[in-house]
Amino acid sequence: MKTDDTTPRSAPRGRLGRMVSRVVSDGSLTKKASLNAAASTAEQGARIVAGLIISPILLTRLGDVFFGIWQILQRLIGHASPASGRPGEALKWTIAHEQRSTDYDFKRRQVGNALAVWLLFLPLLLAVGGVLAWLSPVWLDVPRDSFGTVRLAAGILVLDAVLFSLLYLPQSVLQGENLGYKRLGLSVLLVFVSKSLLVVAVYFGAGIGGLAVATAVATVLWGVTYLLIVRSRVEWFGIARPSIAEVRHFVGLSWWFLLWNLVMTIMLASDVVVLGVVGSPALVTTYTLAKYLPQAIIVAVATLIVAIMPGLGGMIGAGELTRAVRIRKETMSLIWLFTIVAGTTVLLWEASFLRLWVGEEYYPGSGAVLVIMLMVLQFGLIRTDANIIDLTLNLRAKVLLGAISAVASIGLAWLFVGPMELGIVGLVLGFIVGRTIQSIGYPWMIGRLLEIPPERQLRGIVRPAIATGLLFGGAGALADSLHAGSWAALVLSVGLSVAVLAPVVFLAGLQPDVRRLLWLRLRKVARLA
Repeated sequence: MKTDDTTPRSAPRGRLGRMVSRVVSDGSLTKKASLNAAASTAEQGARIVAGLIISPILLTRLGDVFFGIWQILQRLIGHASPASGRPGEALKWTIAHEQRSTDYDFKRRQVGNALAVWLLFLPLLLAVGGVLAWLSPVWLDVPRDSFGTVRLAAGILVLDAVLFSLLYLPQSVLQGENLGYKRLGLSVLLVFVSKSLLVVAVYFGAGIGGLAVATAVATVLWGVTYLLIVRSRVEWFGIARPSIAEVRHFVGLSWWFLLWNLVMTIMLASDVVVLGVVGSPALVTTYTLAKYLPQAIIVAVATLIVAIMPGLGGMIGAGELTRAVRIRKETMSLIWLFTIVAGTTVLLWEASFLRLWVGEEYYPGSGAVLVIMLMVLQFGLIRTDANIIDLTLNLRAKVLLGAISAVASIGLAWLFVGPMELGIVGLVLGFIVGRTIQSIGYPWMIGRLLEIPPERQLRGIVRPAIATGLLFGGAGALADSLHAGSWAALVLSVGLSVAVLAPVVFLAGLQPDVRRLLWLRLRKVARLA
């Protein structure tokens, strides 16, 4: 085999590279990003609706304690998933980086690399997951007669993690090729099928063990569906045998994605684990229910990021830094705008929502919801820059900084919840303070990557920061005095709040040049719709 065949043929650099890059028009990237966002929004919207329906059912059937235990187990076993090597993440970003390459044999070898990495890391995943499953009832201080039930559910969730790490590979290819929108329709249907399996499990009294089985069955359904989609939509899809050198390189890349996914797991799930171990499962129940709407905002932000990143990866891979800087500015501004409008609305109406949904006893207070929303905003901005760094396939500095931040976050949260007894507010503050390391470090890394001077970034955050303080602070002060007595009144109140807040935040919080960029982008999306 020729040496050239083992090397990805990316878009050429220099003047010729700029000419080639114009073949993929900005309108085309906008259209794909819009379609990806529409598909992801439909899917995540279905998840939110399904969650609203089934969460009270699970709470009623399981009770406060076992509902909390189920929430903790999902996060706890999630900490084992990075031990899979997360080959899907390395595959997705490698394909995104080489999205414009026509070296299909190279891309098929990347699928082969990912499969090899999955097999290599499988024993580690089983070992780590097995230890977590065995120790979980001890850590959670459950009654002795429930040890077997908790261990069984945790063990099945470990099996689910094994299946997911393998079945995620087709989805990684689809997203890396910027074709995530191709699953629209089927994925929405699968959301309701998956959630229905959970309802069936508790209806027949299967408990958390039955929920774990339903989760694993749903993972298989998702994996098979994505495999069928990618085989019909990606002409080159297949598996080619990689060389030993390529596997070794991919393992090295996967290792950094493994560590990064461990950091991400800690960022996304360790709050519940810390609260469950240091606090109680009942407190976890209150926290997870109160965090339901803020969590929906996190998911929506992730949807925007996933829709935009593959196209941005093509730009970075082709050396188009000027366009990349502009897209990054648009993305950060759009995420801030969305999070502030949605977060302020949540602050205003969270008490009414919880009272109508599960009962007012699960409302932790306006102060707790305020710090939760600050954590959500911080995480969304961190995640955006973290994904941009992923596109360079140079993860070392990002991962090391993220690991330091994760350790600091857990330590501070443990201190605030345990010895200082600050409850949910202390838990969230611990994570916010710990993540400040990333909030400072990642923009600095992005500045070096995209040649953005630090002073320009600092000037850009002053106005949004002031607007955030005024809007979140004002909403937090008003929250306890606002009440919606019915679902109809709540929906109307939320709609009016969004209608008023959106233009206010857009005009007051964004610089004029950023407003022009976003307005032009929205007009372009509207024309393509």
